[in-house]
Order: sequence, then structure tokens, then C-alpha cells
Amino acid sequence: MDLSDVAKIDRPSGVALIKPKYILQNIANESVPEPVPEDDVPEDNNDGEIMDNDDESPPNKKLKFSRSERKRQRGQNKARPPPMKFNRHDNLCPQLLDLGCNGNQEELKPASCQNGEKCPFQHDIIKFLENKPPDIGAECHVFKTYGLCPRGPTCRFASAHLTPEGKNVIDTERWERTKSLPPVSANILSKDLQLTLRKRKYSFVRSEAILAREKLENDAAKEAKKEGQVMTEVDSSVKVTVPVSVERKGQDNEVKLEENGGGGETGDKAPGVGAVTDEDIIRLCPRERKKLDWRGKLYLSPLTTVGNLPFRRICKQYGADITCGEMALASSLLQGAQAEWALVRRHCSEDFFGVQLCGNNPYVLTRCAQMLEEQTSIDFIDLNLGCPIDLIYQQGGGSGLLRRENTLGIIVRSMTGVLNLPLTVKTRTGVHSDKNVAHTLIPKFKDWGVSAITLHGRSREQRYTRLADWDYINECAKLADPVPLFGNGDILSYEDYERHMEAGAVSGVMIGRGALMKPWIFEEIKEKKMYDISSGERFDILKKYANYGLEHWGSDNKGVETTRRFMLEWLSFLHRYIPIGLLERPPQRINERPPPYCGRNDLETLMASPDCQSWVKLSEMILGPVPEGFHFLPKHKANSWK
Repeated sequence: MDLSDVAKIDRPSGVALIKPKYILQNIANESVPEPVPEDDVPEDNNDGEIMDNDDESPPNKKLKFSRSERKRQRGQNKARPPPMKFNRHDNLCPQLLDLGCNGNQEELKPASCQNGEKCPFQHDIIKFLENKPPDIGAECHVFKTYGLCPRGPTCRFASAHLTPEGKNVIDTERWERTKSLPPVSANILSKDLQLTLRKRKYSFVRSEAILAREKLENDAAKEAKKEGQVMTEVDSSVKVTVPVSVERKGQDNEVKLEENGGGGETGDKAPGVGAVTDEDIIRLCPRERKKLDWRGKLYLSPLTTVGNLPFRRICKQYGADITCGEMALASSLLQGAQAEWALVRRHCSEDFFGVQLCGNNPYVLTRCAQMLEEQTSIDFIDLNLGCPIDLIYQQGGGSGLLRRENTLGIIVRSMTGVLNLPLTVKTRTGVHSDKNVAHTLIPKFKDWGVSAITLHGRSREQRYTRLADWDYINECAKLADPVPLFGNGDILSYEDYERHMEAGAVSGVMIGRGALMKPWIFEEIKEKKMYDISSGERFDILKKYANYGLEHWGSDNKGVETTRRFMLEWLSFLHRYIPIGLLERPPQRINERPPPYCGRNDLETLMASPDCQSWVKLSEMILGPVPEGFHFLPKHKANSWK
């Protein structure tokens, strides 16, 4: 059967056809699946939470309510319990965690607290161990992998590497071997850099020069417009020197502009120090910018909350070519916020990695781009032009920039001017569903120096309540040539991928929810097969995710519960996968929901449950019992239907 014929198969709207023997008849007779709009994908957000979708309805339940009642039953769980908080008085002093000994009980690195009585943590290791919750298991993944568990006595698997006296055992041979390998993760915020950023002592001379140039050009354009003259836009590849010098002014990184006729001797100066030279303010030609091969790549979408480093590691193992960190606020990165810097962490397996930035003005975004290029190990920077949530939009960021074209132009030109790395943009079709603007912006992106474009085939107004408009994506891809354009939206199988790539317009695809529901989708696309993944294999993926989470967030109480929280957020999407062997007409479509059904075994039934308490049970099978007072609700009400 031709792929185009597959797409035309007559299906009931919004309903996945399950083989009759797996349908729960006693429930199905009373409950007809309601065709539901597509769910919100957790991307383009700034607060570490999955953004809301006011148009979402609970699946598998016939609605017999008024319009106002229906509205109350869908959307966001706004009263979600906060993440677990841990009292520091119950925790062991971090300065004692470096204590280690080898197998002969010889002390390798004694540690003691330097804060004395001011320290709020515990210092009695034996007492701490007596009150500590029972271990989750007898084998510590971190210790087994690296030969040393940095959490020491606080580890929830401490029996694997702790002496009766509470000393942390080091497998010297394995530890020395792993120390010689490249760092497991990069882009960790150092104390020195954090202090420099917070005291506003970081040198942004290069950024200030580029911004000064843009200001002069913008002012000149306004004057020409007032006088009725026609002023053509400056090509981004043309080298233009601005006759200004830039002087540092205190700690605020302000600039003082003085006319100097474009001349003056510069002498030998360190980069970023002293008067600005031509090289500081000349835009790079495209040939001088770092080149990356974008075409034909499988791109994992930046996914807020669930697109964390452990999840990206899973996707890389299944064949994702390009990964991008969760959306980070440029202003928070410049303030040295530890939580925001965690979003730019990079695992060593991510060989093609970028950082996505969100902001609403050129001054913050340009400075942040310069700082990231100088201080982190990344391959590209992506500018977010698609975030639809009200907070970001009303402040003029995300999709709000689509209605601020002049500011958007200054931002993109300034960022490309200051970067040697490629700058990419991720955008939507427009703000309103009846007015697409992407096709008018794409030629300008080319002129402004963008290296690649991703187009999500929905408007800000539509969010995720309609199918992506791939016809429009293909039209825009033709306008973007030779700049690569990635299409984004509704890809859940290799057949979806092949159908969109056969049009021959897009250079590649970006996959978001498809990867959340089945991270092996990248392998399916590359092998051109559909895999009937068993429940045991899916459970093994969860166990691997838990191990990666314990490496990333730690294996103490806080690390375990952080891993559990993000695992539950992922399960709110992972449970929507319908095994191929249960489908009447595979493959599954991304906007289809099944009637209530059972799996081929108890584990498959549990993993398909839309009840969030079932996900908690799955987490307990891997990470042990939840602590007292633990509660979890997913971001969307539709995900917690019982």
C-alpha cells in the first residue's frame, strides 16, 4: 500500500481502533471515547512546568455537561501540589560527603565542616544513618559505573559502598579509569562565573559594539522614513564599520559613544578589553561562521520539564541526531541563576547540541549569546519565537516577537553579528490562526544571517488543538532555500516521516510528542519499521531513565524524588503509546485516543493506564515507596482522568 493511501484510510475522528478482544466491554458499552483535540506539548515554557491548554478534554469519557462545565473539566491542574521539600536540618553536611576510603579502610580524603556552629546541617554520620530511610536497593548505579558515589552516606543505595563506620568506599581502579575519560556532562556553572555575572563584571564589549551599530542603523532608517526616503536594508554579509569607540563604565556594562572618525590606533589588546576594533563590530560572512550539516537529520524538540538531560540520553541511544536543551530565559542566565543554568547542561553523548533562548529585547539576548559562546560547549543557539503562554507572550517574548518585526530584526542581526556559532530560530505559523506570517519572515531570516529554521505548523492561537499544517510548512521550506528548514508537528511513525519528507521541501523534521510517547521513534524512522515494543522493554527504558536521573540529580533523598517527579511527568505522555499488536489499523496517529482497554499482560495494562496513581506505582517499582505526604498530579487534567 502506498504511503499516501495509508494517510487516506477512513478512521473515526480522534479514536484509535483497538482489537475487540482487548477492549474492556463492560466499560466501553457505557463510555464512548470523545474525539479530543491534540494535547499540549511541554515546550517553549519558562517556569519548568508543562504549559496549560485550555482546549483539552478528558479522554475515554462521554461528556454530558454544559459548555461552562466542560470548560472547568479541561485545561490545567492549577492547584497541583508543590515538589517535595527537604529540611536541611535533616540532611548531612555536604562538606562531609567527600570522605572516602579504599578497601583497606585507609582514609583517602578526610573532610570536615569549615562553617562550625553556623552550619545548619547534621554532622553526626552515625546518627544520620540511624534516622535515614531504608535503602531502595543493594546496588548503586553510580558507584557501579564510576567507582565512587559522591552522595556517600546520604545515597539511598549506600549499603553498596559504605563501611559500618559510615565511610564512603572508593573502587580505586574503576575510579582512576573513569577519571581519565572526558567529562560526562558539560556546561556546569562555576562559582567564579556565577559571581562575575551577579556582580555585573562580565565584559560585554563585543555585544555593546554590535548593539551600538544596530542602534545607529535603526535611527538612520527612522530618519530616512521621516524624510520620505527609501533606505534598503543592510545585507548581513556586508562588512560595515561603525565610527564609535566603546568604553567600559563601572559594573553596569554601559557604553559611552564618542565620535572618532572611524580611525585610531588600537595596539595589542586582549580580546574584549579596551577600545573596540573593526573585528569586534564587523559582521561575520556566512563562510566564516561555523558550519553544521543540518540536512536529513532527526531533531529532538526542546521540551520543557520532560526534555531534560536523562531523557535526551535515552533519545540519543535510539538515534536522535540533534538535541537541544530546554528553553532557558536569557535574563536568568545572565543573573547566574543555578536553576536556569541546569537547562544548558550537555551530556557527552550529545554530539550535536544546542541551547534554546527566550527573551524580549536585543540587549539581553545578544549579551547572553556572547556569554554562552564564550563559556559553554555548544554547537548552536536557537531563538524561541513560538512560546504561546500568556506570561511570555504579553511580555513580548516567544511568539510575541512575531508581532514586533522591527525588534525581531534587531535581535536576530545582533545575535548573528556577535556569534561565531550558527543561530537558528524556531517559530510558529503566526499569532492568529487566520493570519499566517511565517512566509513573510523566512526571507528576512535568510538576509539576517540565520543558519537554520524550524517551523511548527500551528499558530499561537491554535496552540496544539489542530493538526499541523504541513502544506504551509512545505511552502515556507521552498522560500527558505538554501537555508535548511525543519518541519515540526504530528510525527508519530516512520510513515508520517516518509510522507512529509517525500514532498521534498523540508530539510528534516523535529519530533516532540512523538518522542515522548515512543522514544524509539528515531530508530523506527531510520530502520523504516514499526516496532511492537513489549511492556518489559518499555519498563527497562524507565529503569534506564531512573539510573540516568540518579546520575544527574543525585542518589540521595532529594535526587531520588526529583528523578521520580520527572519520570511521572514523562509517564503522562508515555502512557499514550498504544502497542502495535493491539491496534486494528496501525500505525497510531498522534491525535487518536483509545477506548478503555487492557494489555497483553498486567504490566502492559498498568503502563497504559490514564490514572496518574498507576504511574506512581510504576515509579515505586523502580525508586521504592513514595515518602509520606507525597502527591502527584500531571499538568493537564486530561492526563489524570480516572
